[in-house]
Amino acid sequence: MTTQKLTILQLYPRDMNIYGDWGNVLSLSRRARQHGFDVEIIDYNPGDVFPEEYDILVGGGGQDSGQTVIQDDLHRIAPKLREDAEAGTPMLVICGLYQLFGKEFRTVGGESLEGIGLFNAHTIGGEQRLIGNIVLESEEFGTIVGYENHSGLTYLDGDVQRLGTVTKGDGNNLDDDGEGARVHHVIGSYLHGSLLPKNPVISDYLIRHAAEKKYGQFQPADIDDTLPTRARGVAASRPR
Repeated sequence: MTTQKLTILQLYPRDMNIYGDWGNVLSLSRRARQHGFDVEIIDYNPGDVFPEEYDILVGGGGQDSGQTVIQDDLHRIAPKLREDAEAGTPMLVICGLYQLFGKEFRTVGGESLEGIGLFNAHTIGGEQRLIGNIVLESEEFGTIVGYENHSGLTYLDGDVQRLGTVTKGDGNNLDDDGEGARVHHVIGSYLHGSLLPKNPVISDYLIRHAAEKKYGQFQPADIDDTLPTRARGVAASRPR
């Protein structure tokens, strides 16, 4: 029997990889292997040749300076990203790339960084840093536990679906109780920490949609989640 393979594309790891976001790729690759897949990880940085084929895209956060560095290249590959997202390729983008997958990020200094518009959302730089453990409730994923560290205030426009409703913490902004955004099989979020080790259900979501898109089906393994369950409990109980 030939082992099935999934390719994870890590978007801009050189400039957008902060607060443990690399851990999402490590956790996702380990989870996919536990489900029986061979895994290949590809790094993509500005100026590289963007791969024609990959199965899951993961991108992290960075300082405003990092977002400025990758902005032109992001717009160069934006048509391919939008095409892949619309075709059902699962993606997870955190913090800085979450902001740039929206329509615009206006920094606290007044600079306007145009996003690629995959999310119908915009972000305004704030003076206050939103930082600490955070808990969400999501219809798709149940309770989500993470750690937020951002000053950008993201507002979802129109009928964009949020990732979850905040029960502890701040989330997208200081004006509503939403956190993150979803479109197609693309998830955007401010949750660092890293997100996936404490939330294997989201890893399974990404893997399932990647496997179904590539192979037509997904047969999950029976994985012991005792350790991530304990980690979730500890993180959720810790003060902000």
